[in-house]
Amino acid sequence: MTRTDLLALTPDSLASLANRGLVKRATKDLDAGNVPEVAVADDGTVTGAFPDGVATTLPGGGGLEGAACTCAATGVCRHQIGLVLAYQRRAAGAGEDAGAEEGAAEEAEKAPPYKDWSPGAYDDEALARVLGERALTAARRTLRSGYAARVHRPSPADPVASVELPTCTVRFLVPDEFGYVHTDAVAAMRGEVIALAVWAFRAADEQGLAGEDVRVDVGGRAAGGGNGSGLEAALDLADQILLDGAMHAGPVLSTALHRASRELTAKNLHWPAATLDDIAGQLAAYRDRGAAHEPRRLAVLLAELHARHRSALHASGSPRSQVLGTNETVETPLRRVRLTALGCRVGGDDGERTADVFLAHAASGIVLVLKRRWEVTGEQRLTGHDIAPRRIAGAPLRALASANVVSENATRSPSRVVRLGTGRVSKTTVTPVGGAWGDLPPALLARDLRTLERELDALPPRLIRPRVEAEFVRVVEIAKVGDIGYSPGDQRLTATFTDADGVSGRISSAYAPYRPGALDHLAEALAGDRGEPLYVSGPVRRSRGALVVDPLGVQTTEGLIVPDLAPGDGGGALDAPAVRREDPLSEALSAALEVCADAAHRGFRHLPNGTRARVGRAAERLGGIGMAGAAGLLRAFAGALEGDDPYRMTAAWADAQIHLVTAADLR
Repeated sequence: MTRTDLLALTPDSLASLANRGLVKRATKDLDAGNVPEVAVADDGTVTGAFPDGVATTLPGGGGLEGAACTCAATGVCRHQIGLVLAYQRRAAGAGEDAGAEEGAAEEAEKAPPYKDWSPGAYDDEALARVLGERALTAARRTLRSGYAARVHRPSPADPVASVELPTCTVRFLVPDEFGYVHTDAVAAMRGEVIALAVWAFRAADEQGLAGEDVRVDVGGRAAGGGNGSGLEAALDLADQILLDGAMHAGPVLSTALHRASRELTAKNLHWPAATLDDIAGQLAAYRDRGAAHEPRRLAVLLAELHARHRSALHASGSPRSQVLGTNETVETPLRRVRLTALGCRVGGDDGERTADVFLAHAASGIVLVLKRRWEVTGEQRLTGHDIAPRRIAGAPLRALASANVVSENATRSPSRVVRLGTGRVSKTTVTPVGGAWGDLPPALLARDLRTLERELDALPPRLIRPRVEAEFVRVVEIAKVGDIGYSPGDQRLTATFTDADGVSGRISSAYAPYRPGALDHLAEALAGDRGEPLYVSGPVRRSRGALVVDPLGVQTTEGLIVPDLAPGDGGGALDAPAVRREDPLSEALSAALEVCADAAHRGFRHLPNGTRARVGRAAERLGGIGMAGAAGLLRAFAGALEGDDPYRMTAAWADAQIHLVTAADLR
């Protein structure tokens, strides 16, 4: 009897069921000659007798949860993984000589069995038989309220069908085999989330969404009711800001924004609610003369509210839940989870200091964020280096930000924020990260920039994307670092680098007073003073036609450097940047965004004549470089400012700002 389920398991699938280290160790054992004697019973049970006396059994029903081994390890062990690999090599080399067997096994690992299938083919009766009625009853409660999902169909490049639910990921590792479904949710929720994932595939199938990566709303009813988006009252507040300006917004308006945010949250319209909170925060920062206030940031937030409203009214390409955030808000406990730290970002203001630790979850191919905050009192300076010794989940922040983390007590939110608990029973272990970055899956580790750019191209526009943490944080491989320079005016360190194919990108980091030594240590790491730079981690974006990484950490041959936690006062001598060529397109877009932000800051009812002239000049400049659409929208905004119709003014501004922000992102 041939076990097709075992043949279909790829090294990545086995790593999901165990961990990548066990797969590597089992492979090395086999290569070193520690090969078991494999026997297959009539019922499909596979047994393996290893030379060291260990006996391992894989039951015929599928899955590794029922596997048994006489070694001392608990859970999935290297012998169980080794038996799967040995069975695959045996099947690949049947009837061939040893050399051919090795080559066939190699090919089996590179090109595993691929089948174009959909888990949505399972009906509810089959789900009840496998998962139990209790799990289906719990899942149906979520189905009635509705949820959002991201469906990844199997492809020749990635034969594993998977679904990203709001708070966990479900992977169907072997076609037609429920015994090999992997999820990072705890065991008590396993059946429930598998059912939700199957229904997500079924909904995508029924709606004809045939792409390899699609988003879908499942069950429930559209939030907001009626024919509107549910954001009409919030838009009135946003338009009031545009008309009167941030300069003239009082505390009454801020109170109204927070009240509207709570109302949207009660309707499960979470992304617009978060946008309103951010708008209120910008207005408060302006009143308090805080450094957090940025007119261009406020303009983007106001445009975001308009964009989500418009997209929800015409939600054909992006599901309403992805635009409005009607995802579940509960946290999901995760079973034993393995995470790889990618560094830390230290932030805050005069009253608090924050630290965000970014943790790659290789099994689901996403990055989670662990958040902490501390109050800054009196004359405290409290830099990143000062908080580095403070303990989180039992470990110093400096250790956690550069570690492999294994936790038996973790929870994950829909926005990808993770909490690590502490306790005597459920513990969290922290070990040095070592070379784990190089073992991350392609979804997290970018070895070539062209592929990374294609991933950015596939994203929906920023203004209507889900508001999740660490949305596009990646580890990027560095082949060579070029120029490194510091611009005193921008207080920004910029370095160029290339990938293995010679495609260039930039690493760019701004100075902040709460991480004063960061730029000095970043420059040393990139210059090779701390070992040859191998990888850089951080959020990836486009700017001036190139991919830019805002670094969280740099992996060198001597170890991982986390600049935000480094000591120093920022007094190091940094070289001036190389002369940058003028970029007329980026400069024109930046000037247009600047004038739109200034108009929102001052208020349309309070604009001096000079602002209207600036809008006209920005439109002329865009038209001169071929951006006729953007130029026309700016001219329409300038024309609206000449009249006395407030609705026409705000609508024309939103038209122009949405277009410009999207164009700049694509640039």
